[in-house]
Amino acid sequence: MQTVGEIRNALLKAVPAEMKYDWDNVGLLCGRADRPVRRALVALDPTPDVLEEAKACGAELVVTHHPLIFEPVKNVTDESYTGRCLLFLIENGIAAVNLHTNLDCAPGGVNELLAQTLGLESVEVLEPRGTDERGRAWGLLRAGFTPFAALPDFAAQVKQKLGCPGLRFADAHRPVRHVAVGGGSCGSELDAVVRAGCDTFVTADLKYHQFEEAAYRGVNLIDAGHFETENPVCARLEQILRAAFPDLEVLRAKNHKDETQFL
Repeated sequence: MQTVGEIRNALLKAVPAEMKYDWDNVGLLCGRADRPVRRALVALDPTPDVLEEAKACGAELVVTHHPLIFEPVKNVTDESYTGRCLLFLIENGIAAVNLHTNLDCAPGGVNELLAQTLGLESVEVLEPRGTDERGRAWGLLRAGFTPFAALPDFAAQVKQKLGCPGLRFADAHRPVRHVAVGGGSCGSELDAVVRAGCDTFVTADLKYHQFEEAAYRGVNLIDAGHFETENPVCARLEQILRAAFPDLEVLRAKNHKDETQFL
């Protein structure tokens, strides 16, 4: 039977840790590497609801995109969010593995899947950071083309395709044709989008001044939500696990959702 460590290694072989940003934390963050795993639960985030679901379904491993631990942990107690989650994992014998910015940058990762979900064609990596062992470029953002559309019409398509409860956008008064995408918080990548000559940028977690700047610089901006722009990658995590371990039962978390609500 496969172990936590073997699953961790298979995930990092498919999505190498070398593709992550220096500040990031990926891999096995909690649990014993030698523990056998019969069932794994996949989700975008290791939230309390996801951890409870893992316990309820008998999963020995939770595989997520976002890490539970970002900063060094000074203590593990029930007085903090991270501490309570770690205690729950430890007390219930559940391991936690994640692939974060390496999965954002990798071929077939977060942003490639986002571009595919939005139906973009001739998709390329913007400003590649390297190539993998198969010679494929990897890097954070992707860009591709869509049939000419007015921004409100394209934004409505984004909302429908990603299942957004709502989204925000700023109109630079340009038709949508050449679209850049960056799942999650990629507003700081606006310079790269401008350099690539894109007319539209789909991302999330945008600030007030970023909407102003983008419109001034001639880029339509769409904030489609952090969860919605990244959640499609769960299918990729499932695919990696099932291909590497045919006997492993792989489940998708049913209780995880975007906690943002709109009136």
